[in-house]
Amino acid sequence: MYLHLGQDTVVQSDAVIGIFDLENASLSKFTREFLSRCTHAEEVYNVSFEMPKSFVVCEDPKTKKRTVYISQISSRTLWKRANLRQNGKNR
Repeated sequence: MYLHLGQDTVVQSDAVIGIFDLENASLSKFTREFLSRCTHAEEVYNVSFEMPKSFVVCEDPKTKKRTVYISQISSRTLWKRANLRQNGKNR
């Protein structure tokens, strides 16, 4: 299954490690350091030119390569999309 993150970006659901609210999660210095390290390692992709609301951490199951996607879609909406697809329900 796939999860639509915004614009033309979709990821495989089994690659998603976590979906985070950008505003709340970035209050932690550990999250800010994590995002900074990922940015310097060129692992961060902004999937929209709109105001970012969430970030999604993914890891390729085969290569173990980490990717962080910054999305304009709220973490709650992304979480609902992921759970609806995992449970086999349609919108």
